[in-house]
Amino acid sequence: MTEIVPAATPETLAILYRDERLVVVDKPSGLLVHRSPIDRHETRFALQILRDQLGQRVYTIHRLDKGTSGVLAFGLNPDTAREYSAIFAQRSVVKTYVALVRGWPAVAGTIDRPLAAVEDERIGLQSAEPRESHTAFRRIATFELPVCVDRYPTSRYALVELTPHTGRRHQLRRHLAGESHPIVGDSTYGKGKHNRLFRELFAVQRLLLACTRLEFVPPASATALRIEAPLALEFAALLTRLGAQYAADPLSSSLP
Repeated sequence: MTEIVPAATPETLAILYRDERLVVVDKPSGLLVHRSPIDRHETRFALQILRDQLGQRVYTIHRLDKGTSGVLAFGLNPDTAREYSAIFAQRSVVKTYVALVRGWPAVAGTIDRPLAAVEDERIGLQSAEPRESHTAFRRIATFELPVCVDRYPTSRYALVELTPHTGRRHQLRRHLAGESHPIVGDSTYGKGKHNRLFRELFAVQRLLLACTRLEFVPPASATALRIEAPLALEFAALLTRLGAQYAADPLSSSLP
C-alpha cells in the first residue's frame, strides 16, 4: 500500500498591520530578515516568506537580529521603503523591546555607552571610532532561582523593557552585557553558564529579546501609528513559569 504524504503547508508570518504601502509582521526568533553572508547555510528568510505569502515583492525598512522576535516592517514598494527607512534613521520611531537579563538592574535608567561598529556578529569584531549610543530601560519584574551558577547560592534575573534612542548594531545586547546584565540566550555577548541553565531548566533555545512595539508618524500623515506584537508563546510561557506576565502597555502590566 502506498503511503500518502501530506503536502507541505507554505510558511506564513502573522501580519500585525497592513495598508497600501506598508506591511508589519511578527517575526519569530531564529528567522533571518534576509540573506546574510554570516549565515550562509540558512534557507529561510522573512523577506522571502512574506513575498510568497503576499504574492508580491516586499522591501526591507529596518532589521531585527536573527534571535530577536517581534515587530518587523516592510515596504510594499521601493519608495515606501526608502521613506520609512529615513524616519527610522532620523530616530523618529519609538521602539520598545522586552528582555530577560541576568541580575537585578536598577528600577529605571539610561545606558549611555558609545559603541564601535560590529563587523562580524559571530566574534564581536569591532572597528572604527565608537559612536554615541543611548538605551533607556525600566525593570518590570525580578526572579530568583534556587540554583548556584556563579559564586552565589541563588541566581537572580529580571524582566526589563528597553527603548533604544540610537540604532547601533546589537545595541541592546551590547549595552546590557556592558552593564553586567547580559540577555539570557545571547551566545555572543551573554554568559554561557546562565544560557545553559535556562536550556536545562526551561528548555529555552532562543535569545530572550523581543520587539513588542513600534510607534511613529507615517510619512505625509499627521496621525501616529502604534503597532504591537504579543510575546512569542515560548517567551510568554517562560514568564508564566517564573511567575510574571508582560503587557506592552505599562498601565496593564501584571507584576509579581
